[in-house]
Amino acid sequence: MKAEDMVVVDLDGNVVEGSLRPSSDTPTHVVLYKAFPEIGGVVHTHSTYATAWAQAGMDIPNIGTTHADYFHDAIPCTADMTEEEVKGAYEQETGNVIVKRFKNLNPVHTPGVLVKNHGPFAWGKDANDAVHNAVV
Repeated sequence: MKAEDMVVVDLDGNVVEGSLRPSSDTPTHVVLYKAFPEIGGVVHTHSTYATAWAQAGMDIPNIGTTHADYFHDAIPCTADMTEEEVKGAYEQETGNVIVKRFKNLNPVHTPGVLVKNHGPFAWGKDANDAVHNAVV
């Protein structure tokens, strides 16, 4: 991916920079930026192993040194989304279930989540930090 493959949007999802269409996941990102003002970048992947954990609906335990270097706790997995959430504004509701899962968690100490039956989202202080957290 190159810089010209990216689109910058404001917190209403309007394109600010770039010529491509924003990701269909933009509403999820917007919910996260609004709920967690300390983050400046969000990344969503379909990484094979993280997606498998998300399909299982399980938190990823913090048992490795690399994990512990970047995530202070287990990487949490959200609850199932309701039929109404899935059939409604799915991307926005995805953000809402992430925020709900972080009710008692610090998004700076745990910069990522698994969305059950979907996949991982990671974030950081900026886009580079978010990509780094998605990779580790």
